[in-house]
Amino acid sequence: MTITISHEAIALILFSSMALLMLTGQRVFGVIGVVGAVAAVLLWGKGGQEMAFNATITLMRWFPMITLPLFVYMGYMLSESGIANDLYKMFHLLLGSVPGGLAIGTVILMVAISAMNGLSVAGMAVGASIAMPEMLKRGYDKRMVSGVIQAGSSLGIMMPPSVVMVLYGMIARQPVGDLWLAGIGPALMFAVLIMGYIVIRCKINPALGPKITTEETSLPKKEKRRLVVSGILPIFIIFSVTGLFFLGATSLVESSAAGALAATLAALAKGRLTRKVLRVTLLQTLSVSCMFMWIIMAALCFSAVFDGLGASHAIENLFLREWGLGPWGVLILMQVSFLVMGMFLDDTAMLVIVAPLYIPLVKSMGFDLVWYGVLYTITCQVAYMTPPFGYNLFLMKALAPKEVTLGDIYASIVPFTMIMLLGLLLVMVFPAIAMHIPHYFLGR
Repeated sequence: MTITISHEAIALILFSSMALLMLTGQRVFGVIGVVGAVAAVLLWGKGGQEMAFNATITLMRWFPMITLPLFVYMGYMLSESGIANDLYKMFHLLLGSVPGGLAIGTVILMVAISAMNGLSVAGMAVGASIAMPEMLKRGYDKRMVSGVIQAGSSLGIMMPPSVVMVLYGMIARQPVGDLWLAGIGPALMFAVLIMGYIVIRCKINPALGPKITTEETSLPKKEKRRLVVSGILPIFIIFSVTGLFFLGATSLVESSAAGALAATLAALAKGRLTRKVLRVTLLQTLSVSCMFMWIIMAALCFSAVFDGLGASHAIENLFLREWGLGPWGVLILMQVSFLVMGMFLDDTAMLVIVAPLYIPLVKSMGFDLVWYGVLYTITCQVAYMTPPFGYNLFLMKALAPKEVTLGDIYASIVPFTMIMLLGLLLVMVFPAIAMHIPHYFLGR
């Protein structure tokens, strides 16, 4: 007797299998890759055996993938060599006398680190290890400090060279340069919204972010000049990456190499390129890069299965015809699903699971996939800070001093999550916030 199963039922079985395996605590790439490979063999027999292998070849032939380890290396080199610490000291000098000034300086620091790194983890590490002790020592409210660092570090996946956007560009087949350009406007908007919130809260209640003393800002001129010069060095590194790329002087791969070289030379010039710094940087780079590559390979295998099933057309039929939703209704439903998944999964897992379904549907409805990539990235920012399993929540708990409890960390992100959701709504209603810069630079 032959049993016939619909494509919708097969898709449901695949997703259920992934959800069940993820509950076992296995690594994301292992779960996704195994489900995709086993499904390919069961569905197509010998013809499906090559899918996992083809995914590997596709990944190895994708030249822009070289940028991933270079950008990760650059970020860890800046963090481990203490160059980011110098930048914060400059902001401390310039903004410390303003109510909430250190918190504002922390947000600017996060934006700068984002432009040098492209990962939220680097900003979180620098903020928690450098900015948090300074602010707590000067009487800043611990919930304000925790929220500012978590929200500010999440900007790392919006600013070029965003590694998350590189991953999205790979899966959605969109130009990474376009995605980077589209992320600049929203990232700066979020930074302004966060700083505006800090200013307003500290005006209402100065105890949340007190000014530093006059003695602390009364440094000798020579020391002030040293701090300013130290702060200029990271700006040079930022220009070596994004500046040269946007000017057309370097390609995507060349800009990542230029950034890695600039970070290494900066550490050498500061006398901080020690054996220990180099070893830690290389080990962290290898660990993060391998993780991303395994995830991308698993995603390609899983996507191939879905393409073969035609599941994306089934989802399109369900949303648009059976449920009668309009394009905007479908888009809002997608974002809500991202926010819910973000409570339990990281950004790469979310993208890998839903990309085979959502990206073809978004394209068929006439939405710009670059703009949609920005929306996805914003929901990742919210997911990083959303209980119960927000990545930044647990990373903050691991890095924060004992007086900052998990309850404080959870409570601290409420206003900043609201700011992120407001920003998501603004980018949805006003797409030009994201698309004006790429349209201007690319002359569309």
